[in-house]
This record gives sequence, structure tokens and C-alpha cells, in this order.
Amino acid sequence: MSLATALVTGNEPLPLLAETAVAQALARAGLTTANSVLLFLTPDFSRVGQACVTAAARAASCLQVAGGIAAGVFTEHGAVLDRPAAAVMVLGGAFSLIATDEASAKESALLSFAGGAMPPHWQNPPPRFGASFKGGIGHGEPAAWQAGRLTNTRSCTLAISGGRVDLGISSGLRLIGTPHGVDAARGYDLHSVGGCTALTSLLRALGSAGNDVAAASPQACCAVLIDDNHPGDAPTALAAGRFRPLPIVVVNADESLTLTEHVRPGQRLAWAIREPSTSAADMRHTLDRLAADSRDAKGALLFSCIGRGPYFYGGEDTDLALFAEYFPGLPLLGVYGTAQIAPGCAGSNRQLRHGAVAALLADH
Repeated sequence: MSLATALVTGNEPLPLLAETAVAQALARAGLTTANSVLLFLTPDFSRVGQACVTAAARAASCLQVAGGIAAGVFTEHGAVLDRPAAAVMVLGGAFSLIATDEASAKESALLSFAGGAMPPHWQNPPPRFGASFKGGIGHGEPAAWQAGRLTNTRSCTLAISGGRVDLGISSGLRLIGTPHGVDAARGYDLHSVGGCTALTSLLRALGSAGNDVAAASPQACCAVLIDDNHPGDAPTALAAGRFRPLPIVVVNADESLTLTEHVRPGQRLAWAIREPSTSAADMRHTLDRLAADSRDAKGALLFSCIGRGPYFYGGEDTDLALFAEYFPGLPLLGVYGTAQIAPGCAGSNRQLRHGAVAALLADH
């Protein structure tokens, strides 16, 4: 095997866990050394990140160890969110991770991870996929590493050499109602859509979808800006990634809605709802497309939201279970972050909330 993973947990965040994970992954791959290593650690390791990276590099006999601190980690063997854990993928054979000149990376999406907020310039080409993790209360500073060292930027960017990367993006959303033009907006406040107040528009959409009005909470609903640069209906745009979800921050007394980004009059806006059943169905559709296009996958990466894993699905990560159903036994390395990074329109990139970005690694 050219790719293999391992997941090791412990009671204390010790570098030995990273070393053991690399050794187990090498054994599963039938390798004595690795070309490169992807290493992700839970927040318990925030203060010993460099020691863990050094231990992983020594165990793999390679210098290209990349990754970072994430909210949680998982492989095809399971997921860990509540204790120290090290998740590893070793790359051998033709596969490797290489530092790249971002200006020259025009076609292949770059693996990108930010141990903090997504850098603003990552919104621009070249295309990227990955995640960011802003950290949590009670833990040390966010961290990311590349070439066996913690980076000053708290981020890493690499190209995957030796194969192709096939991406699948699951927003976890289901459109409700039909898109309408924005009539009036000021700053972050959306005032009217389709000839009525923003709140009335949302409640009508919820009613037409047969949902209880109580579902109109910031956690369950969001606005979706549809990209108008491409023809097609809203469901097609959602499936193709030509959209930008805007969570609802608050419902105001004047029936306007405060969103997380500015909107402008004339933009096309739809409403969407996120529930466990709709997210699971959307993930299945994403995996349907990936399975049809990638029959020769050797491994996979999955970047999921901390708000979409076991906490969202009632104790079990349904997305991970679906992945195992579609790709049984395929080496998988995954992380839970606070935002997911995926290619958008015209080579740009965007952040998703409550999304999942899957990448299949296959031979050319």
C-alpha cells in the first residue's frame, strides 16, 4: 500500500502517541520509511506540538511532516474528540507532499490547513481544500506545521504529488422555498427580500417546506447567496458549490435579519435549513458523485465541522459511517475544524460552516 493511517489515543498528550501512530501506519502500508506524513493532533497537544512533530519525523525517517492542531481527529478506525489523540497518514510510493509556489499552482487544489482563522489571501486562486481551527477555551495557541517545523503563520500549504485529487463538498443544507432578489439591505442587516421583510420571507419558506416555525433559529436556518455568474437553478448551484451560506446572527424587532456578511440589493438569495437528516442525505449525494468518478482511490482526506460530527448526529458521526459504506477499508484521515475550505467559483475559495470536504487520492 502507498497510503495508510493510524489513530492512537492516550491519557496524556505525549510525543510517544505521534511516534506510535506513525509506526502503526508504516506497518499497515508495508513501508519502513515514508515520503511524507500528515499528522493531526487534538488540542491537548497545543503546548507540545513541536516535540510531537519531531517524534513523527524521526519515526518515519522523513522531514516532510505537515498538519496541525484540530478540534478532533478521526480515521477509518474511529473518531476522537474528548481525549489526547494523534491521527496519521503516511504517504509512500508515488505519493508525497511538496512545498509549492502558490502562484504556479493553477489547476491542482492545494491542501491547506490554518491553525487559526483562514488567511484572507486564501480566498484568491489557486484553488484550495482543507480546514481551519481557531482553537478553544483552556487550550494553548493554535498551531500548524510543515517540513517538520511549526510555522510562524500557523498555517500550512502543500501540493499532493504522485496522484490526482478528486473533491466532494457537502454543505449539509436543504433549500426551502425559491430564491428571490434582495430588495433592501444595510450593512449586515437584510431588510427585505422578494417584496416582503426578511423574516416574513424566511417564515414563508419554512411554511412551504412544512417545517415548524420554531425551526427558524440561527442554528437551523441560514441564507444562501446564489452565484449568478453561471446559468442554472438554485439546487444545481448548491450541488456545484456555486453558493455562499450566510448564517443568521439575530432576528431584529423590525423583522430584519442580521447575517454574518454584507448583502447587496439585486443579489439572488435563498433560504436553507440544516438538520441531521438533510445533512446525511446531502453527504450521501456527495459520496455518490465521488464514488462514480474515483474508482481507483488509494486513500482519502475528510475535513468536517466540529458542529457536524457526533455532537450533531446524536453520538455517532453519520458522515464517517457513510464514508465507510461507500469506501470500505479505504485509508482515511480526517479532522474536525471550525471552518472548512473549498474551491468556489472562478478559482476562488470559500469557507463553509457545518460542511464537509472530502478528497479522494487516486493514481493519475
